Amino acid sequence: MTTESGNFVDQLRFDDDDKPARRKPRQAEQRTRSLGARLRGSWQLYLLVLPAILWLIVFAYWPMYGIQIAFRNYTPVGGLTGSEWVGLDHFTRFIESHNFWPLLRNTLVLAIYELIAGFPIPIILALALNAVRQKYFSRVVQLITYSPNFISVVVVVGMIVMLMDPQAGIVNHALQLIGIEPPAFLTDPGWFRHVYVWSGVWQTAGFSAIIYLAALSSVPPELHEAAKVDGASHLRRMWHIDIPAILPIAMVLLILNVGTIMSVGFEKVLLLQNPINLATSQVIDTYVYQVGLNSPIPQYSYATAIGLFRSVIGLVLLLAVNHLSKRITKAGLF
Repeated sequence: MTTESGNFVDQLRFDDDDKPARRKPRQAEQRTRSLGARLRGSWQLYLLVLPAILWLIVFAYWPMYGIQIAFRNYTPVGGLTGSEWVGLDHFTRFIESHNFWPLLRNTLVLAIYELIAGFPIPIILALALNAVRQKYFSRVVQLITYSPNFISVVVVVGMIVMLMDPQAGIVNHALQLIGIEPPAFLTDPGWFRHVYVWSGVWQTAGFSAIIYLAALSSVPPELHEAAKVDGASHLRRMWHIDIPAILPIAMVLLILNVGTIMSVGFEKVLLLQNPINLATSQVIDTYVYQVGLNSPIPQYSYATAIGLFRSVIGLVLLLAVNHLSKRITKAGLF
């Protein structure tokens, strides 16, 4: 009986040891299959993803053909290929212009201010909502905080103008009632960044917190129960259990936000912009619109060169932050 059992166990071990050897030829066979065979084998999946691929090609990759406008003196008569090739002249002109450093400073200051103010607040909100024991209260707060995300930018700016109007604004009247002289929120260059950033935090914080709440819901309750048995306080459990659980997602979102740091909200900036606050509200995106479409003589090539310069800087920042994140936290986009 013992001998038969031993032989049976040995046979199982032999089969287990043989599995990787049998798996390798299958993997090699799958790699050597032709593209046509793979398409025929999973054609339903490829058909499902086909609309997204077509959209990407038509709206993301095909327009890249027009990037050459940045290297030409483009005219509608000459077209893309018939206009004069000037190389990097438009980039040199922008970098050497008197507007370069003010535009770059305004864009970076506004974007970094928005990142510093807007990135941690959804995390704090998600941790606070996850710690609330009364689920009804938590759901009500969630509804109130993420509802502003569905309001369009135009409506938000209209609300800001109505609330902070120097003559009829509720905020200005409230400050006057308590004896405070209301500042010029809409025209003072010093107030433009604060109004822009904190109205954006109000609009997006609740919706952004949903991602972190989804990550927190995957934390095993046994970890918190074991920490309670060990005498860990709520803050300790939040620091050692909850924050490590959302750290990979937080790093991915941080990398994406840094990648778009040169592309601040064009629509909102343009709607809040006026001739008095141009000292801080004129950013690269609005300047491209001004010189490319809103000037008496549109400068298509110059505007395209400025936009391409902004995109290249954003790509460099994305790659740098992704590399740094992978070295520090072992989490990244790729």
